[in-house]
Amino acid sequence: MIKVLFFAQIREIIGESSLELQAQGQSISELLRNLSQRNSRFALALQDKKVLCSVNKVLVDELYIIQDGDEVAFFPPVTGG
Repeated sequence: MIKVLFFAQIREIIGESSLELQAQGQSISELLRNLSQRNSRFALALQDKKVLCSVNKVLVDELYIIQDGDEVAFFPPVTGG
């Protein structure tokens, strides 16, 4: 299991702050694609080039492979304090 967190504008559009999923072995880009297919809110919030991602509080790129127990966070490129 992994925990996926959504912050700022992404959280507002999706209407959820977190999810727990089976996604280990997927890349971040695969996870984004799968989440975007859930419904139109996810698709809008997670549009390509409009989100940054961290895994276990470290910025990663779309090729990062998710491991069991990871905490994945998605947030917009510009966030307020």
